[in-house]
Amino acid sequence: MKMSDLAPAKGAKKKNKRIGRGPASGHGKTATKGHKGQAARSGGTKPSWFEGGQQPLTRRVPKRGFTNIFKKEFSIVSLERLDSFDADTVVTPHVLRAKGIIKKINQPIKILSDGDLSKPLVISAHQFSRKAIEKIEAAGGKAEVLS
Repeated sequence: MKMSDLAPAKGAKKKNKRIGRGPASGHGKTATKGHKGQAARSGGTKPSWFEGGQQPLTRRVPKRGFTNIFKKEFSIVSLERLDSFDADTVVTPHVLRAKGIIKKINQPIKILSDGDLSKPLVISAHQFSRKAIEKIEAAGGKAEVLS
C-alpha cells in the first residue's frame, strides 16, 4: 500500500452547500430562503424569546421585594469551633482565617453561643451574642469588640 492509494471512506466527504451562486448550484435564485417574507430578508429572524409582539413574560410577571443596600453580611463563628484553640490564645480574624474557620478576612465576624467553651480565650470579633459573652466570661476568657 502506498500513500497515494489512501482515500477517505465512501460518503465520508461531503461537498459544501454553495448558496446563492446561480441556478447551476441547485441553490440559486432565492438561495434556499423561499419566496418573500420576513425569513427571506436580511437579518429577518426574531430572537428565540420573542413572543410575537405580546407583552413578554419577563415584563408580565410582577416584581416583589427589594435589596437592602445597608445590609451587613457577617461571618458566623460558633463557640464550639473556637474550643479547638489552646488556652489563653488571642483569637483574632487573622488567626481564624489562618486556621480555615472563616473564608473572608474583610467580612465582619459574629460569635454565636452554639456549643461550650472549656478554656479561657481572648476573642476579638466585631459582634457577639449575649449568651456567647456569658459563656466566654464563664470559661475565664475575654470578649473584645472590634470597631
